[in-house]
Amino acid sequence: MRWRKKKKRLTLKHFLKMSKKLVKKDWIGNKATAFSQIGTIYETKQTDPNRGVDFYASPPQALKDLLEYENFSNVWEISDGAGHLCQVLKEKKILARHSDLIDRGCGEGGIDFLRETKKWDGDIITNPPYRHAQLFVEKALELILVRRRIAMLLKIQFLEGKNRQRLFKTNPPKIIYVWPGRISCALNGKFEDIKHGSPMMFGWFVWEKGFKDDPIIKWFSYFKSGGLI
Repeated sequence: MRWRKKKKRLTLKHFLKMSKKLVKKDWIGNKATAFSQIGTIYETKQTDPNRGVDFYASPPQALKDLLEYENFSNVWEISDGAGHLCQVLKEKKILARHSDLIDRGCGEGGIDFLRETKKWDGDIITNPPYRHAQLFVEKALELILVRRRIAMLLKIQFLEGKNRQRLFKTNPPKIIYVWPGRISCALNGKFEDIKHGSPMMFGWFVWEKGFKDDPIIKWFSYFKSGGLI
């Protein structure tokens, strides 16, 4: 009588162990991860020990696209990085203040926006650190006055999640702008190092304090720089 070998069940523990080996091998070998297409490793594996916290600079053209459709005034850029968005805000003469937790020689350094308590009589525009994006949105809504606005450059996946659904029910964005292609944010502001398109999709989420209606989604016609999509 022949006995068949009993097949081992693939448990979650074994799957995670196999996945870690695969990611480690793939990352060291060709600088791409097994999950790069869904963006899960994008902000955790591309780690520069000198950057302190996540710093992905926004292409200035992304903000120029938004400002063709929306008007803002007395803007505070709350996570200004190396000043890529500030350049555009200065050109439009609507920048009132710019700051960041890390001093990169642009605006006010050492400013922890999440600890701010003083009301802001103006608008807020930024590309927040994604792992704290919801906290940045909630704090911004807390600080601005009624009918003032917030624009955040966020992953489209920000629309997902139970915690964010609670945010959207109480404070829905007024408009969400999406590009037909993908823009690329640059690690440490080094756009010259970008060799391929982004695995993630971004959009501008615009809130107006006091707005309680259903959001509107609009599409940009194209990304005007002609690249990084």
